[in-house]
Amino acid sequence: MPTDDGATNHLVGMALPNISLKSTRGDSINLGSIRGKVVIYCYPMTGQPNIPLPEGWDQIPGARGCTPQSCSFRDHYQELQALGSEVIGLSVQTTNYQKEMADRLHLPFLVVSDANYEFQKAMNMPTFVAAKMTLLKRVTLICEDGVIKAVHYPVFPSDSDPAWVIDYLKRH
Repeated sequence: MPTDDGATNHLVGMALPNISLKSTRGDSINLGSIRGKVVIYCYPMTGQPNIPLPEGWDQIPGARGCTPQSCSFRDHYQELQALGSEVIGLSVQTTNYQKEMADRLHLPFLVVSDANYEFQKAMNMPTFVAAKMTLLKRVTLICEDGVIKAVHYPVFPSDSDPAWVIDYLKRH
């Protein structure tokens, strides 16, 4: 189980950066220009069928669970939309890697690639290293008109994340 190391305490109230990230739809999305409510869930990496995860993956607190988290957001997507929010997944994996995952899991929302760590650096998002890869820790941001209103960190278990988001949106 991951512990709260305070690595996201600075995020509430910050504006999303005006950077464009490539999406699984094939276009680029400027996160800072999104109006309305949007949930951005950041995750380390999803696995691919028949390709082993990095050695020791299961021993890294909070690393495992990216696919269940994405599937849970997929399963609650209509409810999140009914609450007035869009959903975007974000990782440092390449768009092609993400597209395979989004297609395989039938995700109805965009996933964007921060492969150049632009978002991570601009927001000082927490990371960890596994198999010589620097990956984002699991963090969920609830934003409105480009400003972070709430942060869920650490997220555990990963598939409980949408329930936390739904509860927050209903209360606000």
